[in-house]
Amino acid sequence: MTVLPVTLAAAAAAAVLNIWLGLRIGALRNALQISVGDGGKESLQRRMRAQLNYVENTAFVLILVAAIELAGKGSWWLAYVAAAYFLARVAHGFGMDGGKWGMGRTIGTAVTMLVQLGLAVVAVLIAAKVL
Repeated sequence: MTVLPVTLAAAAAAAVLNIWLGLRIGALRNALQISVGDGGKESLQRRMRAQLNYVENTAFVLILVAAIELAGKGSWWLAYVAAAYFLARVAHGFGMDGGKWGMGRTIGTAVTMLVQLGLAVVAVLIAAKVL
């Protein structure tokens, strides 16, 4: 049986972070008394987009992490890359609120793109038998 410790830990972190983003939306919905939709409130739109953007990107990261680990090429560095991704997504979540945390969005976006690009390059190199 193949055990993928980095993938398992990353998937667990992904689920917890998705719950956190959802709870932030729920708290704002409660405060604004909006049950369905966004009620035209930019603050709620921002939080909803933060979660959707997270979901849009996380699937690619998890697939790449799993593929690299299954190929036997994921060592200590893969766990650090996954951790950097999730920290970036927390920064992005806060950054989407704007205000003093606004820079978190930029940092989160940049790190997200760099992680995906880096993992994609590694995956291609593994497929090409260069790594």
